[in-house]
Amino acid sequence: MNSPENSTWMPSSSLDNLKTRARLLEKTREFFKQRNILEVETPILSQAGNPDPNIDSFTTVNTTLLYLRTSPEFLLKRMLAAGYGDCYELGKVFRQAESGQFHNPEFTMLEWYRVGWTWKQLANEVCDYIKFSGQLLSGSQFQHWPIRWVSFQELYLEHIGIDPLSAQIADFEALAKSQNLQFPDNMLKDQWLDLIMSTVIQPGLAESAITIVYDFPSQQAALAKINPDNPSTALRFEVYLGQQELANGYQELTDARELEQRFENDNRKRKQRHQAEVKLDQNLISAQHQPLPECAGVALGFDRLLMAMMKSSKLSECLSFDSERA
Repeated sequence: MNSPENSTWMPSSSLDNLKTRARLLEKTREFFKQRNILEVETPILSQAGNPDPNIDSFTTVNTTLLYLRTSPEFLLKRMLAAGYGDCYELGKVFRQAESGQFHNPEFTMLEWYRVGWTWKQLANEVCDYIKFSGQLLSGSQFQHWPIRWVSFQELYLEHIGIDPLSAQIADFEALAKSQNLQFPDNMLKDQWLDLIMSTVIQPGLAESAITIVYDFPSQQAALAKINPDNPSTALRFEVYLGQQELANGYQELTDARELEQRFENDNRKRKQRHQAEVKLDQNLISAQHQPLPECAGVALGFDRLLMAMMKSSKLSECLSFDSERA
């Protein structure tokens, strides 16, 4: 039995932080209400999972295998295909192997979609939301921060002198050794791109700026369209608040056949990495045949935004109970 002195029963967040969280939830809904974007709720459990090899789902088995959602993306896109128009969801998502200073296996995601919009319009709206939210606390100076737009290629060349579009794995291995970075054997190129971004480039971003990184390499397209002007890149963007990744968005892929091919390719990558294959979402594939309208979508880490606003050092300080206390 735990002793009375054991403090793990206590919430991980202070009461003041939870009050600020409640105010940010309210302000977020105000932002989307002003823009006439419908708030929806989608199921947390699904019969299909996300095959992205960089994301691991929690699963549960009763009579059938079910996946805890890693994002509401697939269900929101089915709503778009059904003609429901602009929508957003603010809710819990779940990812395995994500714990630490900036992670928790259960966290709150804000995800929204704009029909007929380009990714650039949506990236600007993300910045509008950040600055609107920053009005909540007088000490949150980022509502006045400058916005920098920089391509993925430019960012790599600027920080490490390597072109990510043409570089070979040997180039990344040499850089990692020179930086004394630990890395597993037989990493694929997209794994190297993620590792270098998070460990070398991201810590070098401006601390008092919003950085929008765009035109990701095509092998990191995820569910973004390939750039018609440069097929070696994809119409994907990420938004960094200071040195912390906050949001990830796409000019959404609308071709159902290409979606299915990407899903199958993701499962092949999972097999290469000795990860469990994931049951593909046939309902999403069917929905895209309707078709999915031209649109842009983005997912934003709500807890990370709150963390930046309150200048917290750990994500757990923004959660009522983190995974170690749940």
